[in-house]
Amino acid sequence: MPQIISTTTVLSLFSTIAILATAYFASLALLPKAASTKIRILFVWHAFDALIHFILEGSYLWNCFFSYTTNTPGLWKSNEAFASPYLPPSVFFLGHQDRLYGAEYGTSPFSALWREYAKADKRWGGSDLTVISLELLTVFGAGPIAVWICYCLRRQRADTWFWMVVLATGELYGGFMTFAPEWLSGSPNLDTSNVMYTWVYLFFFNTLWVWIPLWILWEAYTRISGNARFIQRNAAALRDLDAGQRAGSKTVSVGPTASVAASPKAGQGGQKKKNR
Repeated sequence: MPQIISTTTVLSLFSTIAILATAYFASLALLPKAASTKIRILFVWHAFDALIHFILEGSYLWNCFFSYTTNTPGLWKSNEAFASPYLPPSVFFLGHQDRLYGAEYGTSPFSALWREYAKADKRWGGSDLTVISLELLTVFGAGPIAVWICYCLRRQRADTWFWMVVLATGELYGGFMTFAPEWLSGSPNLDTSNVMYTWVYLFFFNTLWVWIPLWILWEAYTRISGNARFIQRNAAALRDLDAGQRAGSKTVSVGPTASVAASPKAGQGGQKKKNR
């Protein structure tokens, strides 16, 4: 029977809590004090998301590209085929036929972290091409977008919800493409033999990137559709207001060499201001 809770397990869970705490304190330091609870939650989530992508998943990619073993005598069992179980036959990661890549062959603390998670999903210990491809998008695409969203939330930019929709959709797609191949093949790489692997490693840590993106998409939908309904109900008034503003911003000549911009009230009979 495998050891369910080890020192690596505890340290891995603690690192996740530390990243969440860092995201929260960043929200205290960077957001306006008057920021609503919802805005603060969104900021903390996206800061947490970015840090997870950069630190933890970035370390996974590092192991995939720089941690390896070779078939040098003494480093590999001579009675075992030198081939990665995560790759199709005659396919070699990065084209190296004399190397096997992945966290299984690393010596860093992050290698140990991914070996621990690989107890629940074996693909994360080696060089599964689908997982690596998704993580490249996650680390170099989703991570920077999450940082940009935090900046947008801080500056209260009007396009913030657009970027949150883009990222939430990408997160859902990544989760589907991570597990759909397993479901379609009978989950040969997943171990659901105990509570820790099933409900903590596989369910909890992966469905975080399902429920929260779904909530963000719902919030975006209600805001966008609400704004659209407001525009539809008040289309005539908005057109009149826009026409009035355009008329009020026209430049009015005052003399042979001077001109002023009329105020919005000028189009409604107000007095025009003259340059002095």
